[in-house]
Amino acid sequence: MASLLSAQCAASVRGSGGLVRVRAAALGIAKRNCSSKQAYSDQYLHRSVVPSMHYQKSLPRLPIPKLEDTIRRYLAAQRPLLDDDQFRSTEKVAEDFQSGVGKQLHEELVAQDKNNKHTSYISGPWFDMYLSARDSVVLNFNPFMSFNPDPKAKYNDQLVRATNMVCSAVRFMKTLRAGLLEPEVFHLNPAKSDTDRFKRFIRWVPSSLSWYGAYMVNAYPLDMSQYFRLFNSTRIPKRGRDELFTDERGRHLLVMRKGNMYVFDIVDKDGNLVKPAEIQSHLKYILSDPTPAPTFPLGVLTSENRDVWAGLRDKLLAAGNAEHLQIVDSALFCLCLDDESMRDHIHISHNMLHGDGCNRWYDKSFSVILTKDGQAAINFEHSWGDGVAVLRFQNEIFKDTTEQPLVNPGSAAAAVDSASAVRKLQFNLDRELENGIKKAKENFDSAVSKLTIDALEFKRGGKEQLKRSKLSPDAIAQLAFQMGFLRQYGQTVATYESCSTAAFKHGRTETIRPATTHTKKCSYAFVCQPGQHSVEQLQAMLNECSKYHGQLTREAAMGQGFDRHLFALRYLANSKGQALHSLYTDPTYAAINHNILSTSTLTSPAVNLGGFAPVVPDGYGVGYGVHDEWIGCNVSSYPACNVHEFLECVQMSLEDIFTVVEGKPLS
Repeated sequence: MASLLSAQCAASVRGSGGLVRVRAAALGIAKRNCSSKQAYSDQYLHRSVVPSMHYQKSLPRLPIPKLEDTIRRYLAAQRPLLDDDQFRSTEKVAEDFQSGVGKQLHEELVAQDKNNKHTSYISGPWFDMYLSARDSVVLNFNPFMSFNPDPKAKYNDQLVRATNMVCSAVRFMKTLRAGLLEPEVFHLNPAKSDTDRFKRFIRWVPSSLSWYGAYMVNAYPLDMSQYFRLFNSTRIPKRGRDELFTDERGRHLLVMRKGNMYVFDIVDKDGNLVKPAEIQSHLKYILSDPTPAPTFPLGVLTSENRDVWAGLRDKLLAAGNAEHLQIVDSALFCLCLDDESMRDHIHISHNMLHGDGCNRWYDKSFSVILTKDGQAAINFEHSWGDGVAVLRFQNEIFKDTTEQPLVNPGSAAAAVDSASAVRKLQFNLDRELENGIKKAKENFDSAVSKLTIDALEFKRGGKEQLKRSKLSPDAIAQLAFQMGFLRQYGQTVATYESCSTAAFKHGRTETIRPATTHTKKCSYAFVCQPGQHSVEQLQAMLNECSKYHGQLTREAAMGQGFDRHLFALRYLANSKGQALHSLYTDPTYAAINHNILSTSTLTSPAVNLGGFAPVVPDGYGVGYGVHDEWIGCNVSSYPACNVHEFLECVQMSLEDIFTVVEGKPLS
């Protein structure tokens, strides 16, 4: 299996914080030439020859790395963060773990994994980690991905775009549930595998063997087990540990405007999409509803600490709101219609990441947010999945709404009685619940007021120029962050880049550790000793960084990192009530998991930008994309860090790197 994916494939499924990069070749988006009318009567986005879940049964299992490899990789990642004395101490603790407690735990984990061949060793513990977290999902977990504008400007009208997105979302849902959605496959040789001929062949290969058939032509099917949680799903707050709820019988859409909550059916009793003109009529009715914002907007409770929210939800149920909560939880998804227009990218980022707290239901598996000027984004709850499914959904919706919109700017809304079709949810609130909402809003405002977001567009070069110089674009972006941080703070710190392990059954993510001895040496040479090295020496350092980052990426995509393995061993020890080995109580273990630079890359034809908050108070949340001719960063921070200064330092670092790439000396 070690040779399963090349660097190219590994890079294509890289992501973080739920944001993932999947190239168009991997999306399996069928080319459709039907008219809008045909597409609507068809009710589906496309009809895949290969059933959606055809490869699921035969996906390879996520490997558990050898313990000695995990410890070696762990120490290699620790080396640039520690001085010699600290490293010797950490090395001793790690070797003791490897030969003692760690060995026993590893053997137990392997045995447990052999008895659970239907899943992966990380799946259960990872769900548990997310659902047991008590922090608010806002800023701490939910990321956003904004859509590019529709190329046809008039289609960015809020009502038109909202209607088209709702219709396309239903078509996606129906295509998925009918097994007609193209399977998620990464094609390394699309001329062989992404063809009608191959698809007609592979559909007859039994699903227990189909993965091997794809592998023979250099195609790699990806896990799709998370997809069923996209629709009719909500995270339910419970004391101690939340629950995931899905009820596929729900046919209605939850719409939020000004903090008011509305529902209406978007799927009819026969399971078909309600006529687009009727959906448009209902949304128009909601957008013209003069009802003011409620004094006590219920949605803000979903931004609370999870135990606090669980207690308040119990009180909501006791106050006679069970039916309304069931309606919210079982809705296909949430559509948030905002009355505000966006000023710029920074405003978009703040609005889509957190908004005002009132016009959101953050617990829904995903929400589509549409502002008054037609800017659109998805904000999604993170426990149920890692973003691969969300990005596929986003790409398909963008493609469908821009190529085959079901309503247009001249479309007349249907002459239907929207006043009776649309139901506004009115909740019974007592004094205690009103105080809970008031307190939640205060906590929300306090948290988001501390967040700063800034962006950078580096136009001097991008992916194409770096590839011509045989450098990994992702490695260079990560190196610029290391250089930037060194320039700003004079040190190398724990850095996180997540990598999807969706090439395996029930794979989640693995961590790439971009701060290495190579990046530390190279950063120091560029930042602290610019005149002491020749151009050739600096180019050689860039090559070393690129090569080693590529190796880390390949290993992570193959499930051969160290973070998830050590996490699973600690989880196993905790579940047995066993005292933790000093490896886990060592301050250096805490330090490497205090990820000051949390990074995520995202490039897609549908996505304008993505973002998330820092994972620690003294860190940065770095969303970035390396495009053909430019590099973009969307970065967040709290008051302990100066994001504007950091981006200035990253800009200077990129300028220096490209100067050297072009063969010029640093001035």
